[in-house]
This record gives sequence, C-alpha cells and structure tokens, in this order.
Amino acid sequence: MNEKLENKIANNLEFQLIIKELVENKTVQEMNNYRQHFNTSCFEHCYVASYYCYKICKAFKLDYKSAARGAMLHDLFLYDWREKGNRSGFHAFTHGKTAYENASKLFELNKIEKDMIIKHMWPVTISFPKYLETLILTFVDKYCAIQESFEDLFQDFSIRKMFKYSYVFLALIIFKRK
Repeated sequence: MNEKLENKIANNLEFQLIIKELVENKTVQEMNNYRQHFNTSCFEHCYVASYYCYKICKAFKLDYKSAARGAMLHDLFLYDWREKGNRSGFHAFTHGKTAYENASKLFELNKIEKDMIIKHMWPVTISFPKYLETLILTFVDKYCAIQESFEDLFQDFSIRKMFKYSYVFLALIIFKRK
C-alpha cells in the first residue's frame, strides 16, 4: 500500500471506529501472517478493500458500516492458499465459506456482512450477491488484487529498468573515454 493511501485510511476516524473491534482482534491480526497477492498481506488486502467499500457505499447511501466490516473479514481464511494442506476444494471456490465460518465464531455478523464474506468471489462462486454492498465488494476485491499485483510487478520492472539504464550509462562513459 502506498504511503498516501495509508495516511488517508489512517486519518479517516469514522472508518477506523467502524473496524476498530475487528482490526484489534488477535485472530484478525493473524491475517498479517499470510500473503495474499505478491507482497501484500491478507490483512492489508482486506484493510484496503474495506476502506474502498466504505467510501463507495457511503457515497451511494448504502450500509457503509456493514460494507466496511464485511470487507475487512472477507478473506479471514487463515492459511497459505498457495499450499494445499489439509483443506479440500479449490481455494477460489471455498475460501469465502471458510472466512465466514471463522468470522462468525468471533463476531456477530448481520445478513449483509454474511453475504459479502460468502459471495465476494462471484462470478467464480455461482451464488449471485443478494446486496449491492456484496456486489461492490466483488469489484473492489478484484480491483485491489490487480492493484497489488501490478504495484509489485511495476516496482520490480522499474528496479530492473534502472539497473539496465545504469549499465548503458556506464558503458557510454567507458566508450567515450576510449
């Protein structure tokens, strides 16, 4: 997450109060131990998705509190999805239900939050979202995944590009001296 976005989220006191109970929970904090996309932790991914859902739903006068809470918990699956382990099924199809099971043990969830967590992978999961807040999360989730992936890819590309051009520059200096 870039510093500008991090500051914007941290300074939004209303948003911070809505998710305070969630982000202070020890089990939710465990999402920091799992990578989601490239170098982004599962916690960070959910945190940013939660903020975007909050902002969009508030702008459209939807239930932005449930949207923020549901998005913060939507990937509370607590395992490295790159490793098969003991779980059954393909991660993309099953992790919404796993996240819901974990979240419902920790918090009292309303119908919107439940729908968001279980169905956020639509259209991969066949069940269509029942609420607009859920549909918004499905698009925000994809946007965040793309953003996180390209941010890291671009950063790696820029570093490689810098080294490539530094070698070209060094070669020009050496050849100019001869």
